[in-house]
Amino acid sequence: MLSQQALLTVLSDGEWHSGEDLGAHFNVSRAAIWKQLKQLQTAGIALESERGKGYCLSSPMSLLDHASINAALNQQTQTLVSNLDIEFSIPSTNSGAGQKIEQGGIDANYSGHVIFAEQQTAGRGRRGRTWVSPLGRNIYTSTIWRFSAGASALSGLSLAVGVAIVKALESLGYKGIGLKWPNDLLWQGKKLGGILLEISGDAAGPCHVVVGIGLNLNMSNQQSVTDDIDQPWVDLASLSDQPVDKNAIAAALLNQLIPMLATFEASGFEPLLQDWLDRDAYLGSDIVLTMGSDKLQGKQVGVKPDGSLCIETADGLRTFNGGEVSLRAVKAEG
Repeated sequence: MLSQQALLTVLSDGEWHSGEDLGAHFNVSRAAIWKQLKQLQTAGIALESERGKGYCLSSPMSLLDHASINAALNQQTQTLVSNLDIEFSIPSTNSGAGQKIEQGGIDANYSGHVIFAEQQTAGRGRRGRTWVSPLGRNIYTSTIWRFSAGASALSGLSLAVGVAIVKALESLGYKGIGLKWPNDLLWQGKKLGGILLEISGDAAGPCHVVVGIGLNLNMSNQQSVTDDIDQPWVDLASLSDQPVDKNAIAAALLNQLIPMLATFEASGFEPLLQDWLDRDAYLGSDIVLTMGSDKLQGKQVGVKPDGSLCIETADGLRTFNGGEVSLRAVKAEG
């Protein structure tokens, strides 16, 4: 059956495919193929066409595949993942996870339910921001986990997720990735990825947490969509000469994230504190913390075992928990 997903799967090898061959493959007319190709271009897919050769992607693209991801999961993670859903296009993986929780109620055991998507049409970041989500280029994923102790026992979870992501990428050879409190991944000051946690349930009783992760993989030729990003960004393709293997990255993320979630309620963030500090992009730096209309300047001196941020100010040491706050490095003059 011809669809954008099916056509993109054929084209993802980066080879040339004639309109005639594509039509024969899907048993449709060349006009139908051309229509789907135009829709892919509208969705941000860069295509090349040449008379006598046909069509190809401007660069090869790896698409998410159940078998490839499952084959790379370790035994512990395979045991803990209850469902692995892969969507071609979805408003947002966090919203999709939230709908499942609403349908099942607080007593439903959704721990380990993972959703990946090739595209988000309404991706969300922290503080209500839009998360730019071009088709097929990045990782968009959400994991549902059920905790019995309640939201009040989850201090530092966002930081623990960040550590898991960086460890996953380091296991694949990516170096120099840092963490920015409370939920960003950076490389040389540019945003590589972000985390969005959404909690539903009781502050002191059972609750579900949706762990949303967005990670830039290969957006360098996506100017039509990256123009909408309001801060410096980078992708994994820029960090290494090695090809970006989306399925290997997806599996590595789960191999670090899922076991961490399984032990977090008992151990908390403290066992990961030093791991986080070792990767703290702003440790020892002069920073500005924005809280609504208020700004505070000082030196970042680390985080506490509960995940709160420590800033040395002119008035002494102050600590801050997550919430509607934004952290930025002080720009050097000159």
